[in-house]
Amino acid sequence: MAQKGDHQEAFSCSICLEVLKDPVTIPCGHSYCMNCIKTYWDEEEKNLPSCPQCRQTFTPRPELVKSTMFAALLEQLKKIGLQAAPADHCYAVPEDVACDVCSERKLKAVKSCLVCLASYCQKHLQPHCDAAPLKKHQLVDPSKNLQDNICPRHAEVRKMFCRTDQKCICYLCSVEEHKGHDIVSAAAERTERQREMEVSQQQIQQQIQDREKDVKLLQQEVDAINQSADKTVEDSEEMFTELISLLQKKSSEVKQHIRSQQETEVRRVRELEEKLQQEITDLKRRYAEMKQLSDTEDHNQFLHSCLSLSPLNESTHSSGISIHPFRYFEDVTAAVSEVRGRLQYILRDIWTNVSLAVTDVDVLLSQPKPEPQPEPEPQPEPESRAGFLKYSCEITLDPNTVNERLFLSEENRKVTVMDEDQSYSDHPDRFTYVHQVLSRESLTGRRYWEVKMTVDGVCVAVSYKNISRSGEESGFGCNDKSWSLDCEPDGYRFWYNDIHTLISGPWTSRIGIYLDHRAGVLSFYSVSGTMTLLHRVQTTFTQPLHAGVWVNYPPGNSAEFCKLK
Repeated sequence: MAQKGDHQEAFSCSICLEVLKDPVTIPCGHSYCMNCIKTYWDEEEKNLPSCPQCRQTFTPRPELVKSTMFAALLEQLKKIGLQAAPADHCYAVPEDVACDVCSERKLKAVKSCLVCLASYCQKHLQPHCDAAPLKKHQLVDPSKNLQDNICPRHAEVRKMFCRTDQKCICYLCSVEEHKGHDIVSAAAERTERQREMEVSQQQIQQQIQDREKDVKLLQQEVDAINQSADKTVEDSEEMFTELISLLQKKSSEVKQHIRSQQETEVRRVRELEEKLQQEITDLKRRYAEMKQLSDTEDHNQFLHSCLSLSPLNESTHSSGISIHPFRYFEDVTAAVSEVRGRLQYILRDIWTNVSLAVTDVDVLLSQPKPEPQPEPEPQPEPESRAGFLKYSCEITLDPNTVNERLFLSEENRKVTVMDEDQSYSDHPDRFTYVHQVLSRESLTGRRYWEVKMTVDGVCVAVSYKNISRSGEESGFGCNDKSWSLDCEPDGYRFWYNDIHTLISGPWTSRIGIYLDHRAGVLSFYSVSGTMTLLHRVQTTFTQPLHAGVWVNYPPGNSAEFCKLK
């Protein structure tokens, strides 16, 4: 066998490693397949033709002529059994399926037979291609799991499928432990499962196409979001630049106007100062003349000079000059401060709309629609004070909203009317027309609180935060943004949108207010030994509410939000 291997190596092409085909011998003496050496030189056309083994180069490129004698020798050797030596990559390695017939170094299997339960290389597969009985065998790609097709109990091929137990079985299993089960051939079950798989594959393919379409749409959505955001940023920066430029322009105009007025007023003062200085000079000169005349001892000369003195000129300026240091342009400062306050108000409160507009941007991705949930049943209003106290909340008053004639105390829970304005800083939220104040806390959900008050001139209210802060329309109940109960010893009045309703009920110094924001319920109660409903409102609240009180004259009237336990 070793001699045979040596013959195979001697008559093999060193390029393709197979037995020479159309052999040619080049000038250095080495032989190759004509097509192999020709292809080799074609691929190396940039370099001089050379021998793949000894690397000898040739100029010019040799003409390739088939070696007739060498070819005849090879044909003769084939007849006595010379086989082409398989390349190393044709031999089986541990991870390959090896031919079950090869007796020495095993070659890779090219097919496995499900009938023979064996795997074959190309050479040993040949009978399955030539013999008529073997042609009927089912050949598959090489498999290491052929023994899994053998029933371990009966050592028979599993050609049946039990649908009842969902497993492959042999024909003996079908008449024993699987007797009476739904049994078909493995081929029939394969055909059925193949059809189902084809349907699933079509569905998967459709889903892939749908998902790819969705991905494309999402990519377009991302591009649209980025373009919109970039455009909005560009536009907003342009508008802010315009606003900043406008503010700078107005600042420059105010500065220029102040400086111009400053020059005008200083010039007027300087002119008046010059006139006064001239008058002072004239008066000093006249005073000196009179003093000199007074010192004259000759009576006739004194009288003669006295009669010739010209009368005093009337002063062109009164002596009532008043000085007001640092107050000449205070109105300008106040006006600019008002502008600043309004801008701060816009940036702090109205600017919320801009933030909400940004956060409201929502890409409506296709998501499964949730099942509609039934609206919750409205909660009944409590029937006792103990029931109301479950929803009690602590109310504190906002110093930025309190009218200047009101004084806050008791940790900003009590407000009292004073006879003089209090020294509060300027703030755009401050009520300037009506003696009223709003709570810090915004109220939603179910809430309950109580207000203790003096006898005269107090009303309790709830209001949206964007209620007006000046003018008659800023009063609680005088607009469509607030609801109020005016409490007087002779009765109650409910106010909304500047329309009032007379309400009868027992007088008390303590009023309870119950709010169910979601249900749109607002109720006012007289609280003493028992709770008596005074008035109930049923409406729709579109914004969070704030508690409020309106305390009128005389000074000393007060209202206090109670601490509830």
